This record gives sequence, structure tokens and C-alpha cells, in this order.
Amino acid sequence: WYYKYQYNRPSPYVVDKGVKSLMPKVDIPAYPSEEAVMSGVAQTILLALFPAAYDEIIQKAGEQRSAALLSGKASSSDITVGINLGKAVAADYIARAGTDGMANAVGTKTQWAVLADTAKAHWTKLSVASSDVITWVSLDLPSRPPMLPFFGTKTSTGLGVKGWMMTNADFIKERPGNPPIATQSEMKKQVDEVKYYTQNLTRERQGIVLKWADGAGTYTPAGHWNQIAESYVRDAKFSEVRAARAFALLNMAMHDAAVGCWETKYYYFNPRPTQLDPSIKTGTGIPNFPSYTSGHSTFSSAAASVLSYLFPDGATYFNDQAQEASLSRLYGGIHYRVDIEAGSDHGKRIGGYTVKFAQTDGADKP
Repeated sequence: WYYKYQYNRPSPYVVDKGVKSLMPKVDIPAYPSEEAVMSGVAQTILLALFPAAYDEIIQKAGEQRSAALLSGKASSSDITVGINLGKAVAADYIARAGTDGMANAVGTKTQWAVLADTAKAHWTKLSVASSDVITWVSLDLPSRPPMLPFFGTKTSTGLGVKGWMMTNADFIKERPGNPPIATQSEMKKQVDEVKYYTQNLTRERQGIVLKWADGAGTYTPAGHWNQIAESYVRDAKFSEVRAARAFALLNMAMHDAAVGCWETKYYYFNPRPTQLDPSIKTGTGIPNFPSYTSGHSTFSSAAASVLSYLFPDGATYFNDQAQEASLSRLYGGIHYRVDIEAGSDHGKRIGGYTVKFAQTDGADKP
């Protein structure tokens, strides 16, 4: 948009009345073509993420550019400069991704061994006997390494993935407080509640569990919330720039929710319900990482906060969906209530950083 209004070049169908517009006419400059910019960005980023889908990505990007040209909306030079601009922008993001810490999120066997000891040391500082501390272990058979243990950890190891709206200090400041100790009576109540729901899994609750399962091989909770957002963006008839901003805000908040949640999970290293009571039969797969806090709850609460800012009329629906996503993990037997309550509160606070940014980013000005 910066360059469009710097050069103010009209679309071909405006310059030559003999050019028939085959798209809805818009009163904005054509140079550079927004279709070409978006296709240039998307093609470059998606090829970096999904190189095996090369043919499909190239085809779709080409179709988007061709549509702008064949409809009379953009000239070949509008498209050429748009592609170059999009690729240049994408290059900045690929460079950031190369240094954001993700490459070290898996860690090494030696580093994994330290995590449980670090969690026990936390409780020792609080005068909790080491014999009372039960740390998480993989429940997969055979046992597997933890999933991305250094996606969020930034304290003792110095490893961790960079946030968008939050600094390392922010993540530490917003970390939820201590969960109950496994040997405490409060934890027994938490386990008993999980067992109750797994033994009384009504059809309605089972439907909620399956709706929000979103595990490996799916679009995951973050993708689920993008699908929810898509219908609101569509119905609001957002322009390209407003749609891009909406999805950017939503996904930056959920990324920060992921970093914050993983920092919390591997800081406390809390065991799953089925580790404390193997008789619990879960309604969905058991994730291969610590329990406290719930990722679904953290992602969903952060997403609901941002979407409620963008679409205030949908706030009740967004919050209801976030609550349902959270409870699905309790009903499924893989999270305690304390996990979902702390995660929901954590996600709301994390989402608040993105909302605060959005309120001052200038998009609401004429």
C-alpha cells in the first residue's frame, strides 16, 4: 500500500475503457499488484516450509497472478514488481526464522536429562521434599524423547524460540504459578475428577473431545482457530490488507501462546493424569510432553482474545469455543482442571500483548 499510493498508477481498465474488467472494480492504484505481492510472499514462504508441495505451490501462485492480468486489473509490470516485492518481504521472514531458535527446539539427550532435575530443583527451593515430586515421563511405548522441549525454555539452558510480541522477560513474568504437587490431597482431587469424566464420557462430551482432538497429522489447535477466523474475515468482507492483518495478529498471538505454554510445561515438568493413575482410559491420544499447562487452553484463550478485538460481535462465541476446547482435554482424560484453568488465564494474558499492539498499530486511522 505504501508504494501504491506513492506512484498512484491506475488499473488498465481505468486507463483504457476498451479493457473490460472481469473482477469487481476497486478504487485503488494498481502498481504494485496486490495479487502478485501476496503470491510472491506465499510462494516463497510455503516453499521454504513445504518443499515437497513445490508443484502445487507454484501452480497456485501463478494462477493468482494470471487472474490479475487476465481480468484487466493489473498490467505485466504491476505484476512483475509485485512478485519481486513479495519475495523480498518473504526473505526477511525466512532470515528471521533461521535465527529464531527453532533449530535447537528439539535439544539433545544430555539436555533432556537435565529437565527433570531442573524441575525438582524448583520444588526444593520451596522446601518440598524430593520424594514428593513426581516428574513427567513419556507414556509412549516404547518411550520417546519429549516433543520440542526447548521450544519455550529460556532459563537454565538459554535455548528457546523467539516470540513476536513478547520478550524473554515477558514470558518469564507471565508464567503461571505452581501446580499442585503430585502427592498433595489437592492433586488427588484433580486426578479423581479426570477419572470421573473418562468413566462418564457422554456422547456430547465425546463429540467435544473429537472436535478438538487436533493432534499430530491434523491442522492442530492453531489451524482450527484459523478456520474459525476465516469465516469471520470472509463475512466482514475484509480487504486484502485487513485480512492479512487479522491473520497476522491471530497467529502471532498463538505463536507466543505456544512459546509461553512450552516454557511453562518444561519448567514444572508435571505428570499427566494417566501417569499418576494408569487405570484412567483416555478418550484421545496422550501428547508426549508434560501436562501443566494445557496447550489447547492457552492457544484458544489467546486466539479468542485477539478475535474478540477484531470482531467484537463474536466475542461470546469465541470465548465459548475457547472454553469448549479447554474442557475437551479434561473430558478426554489428558489434562487436569488446573491445567486448563491456568492455561486459559495464561493465554488471555498472552493475547493481551497482541491486542495492545493492534490498538496502536495505526490500522484504525483513516
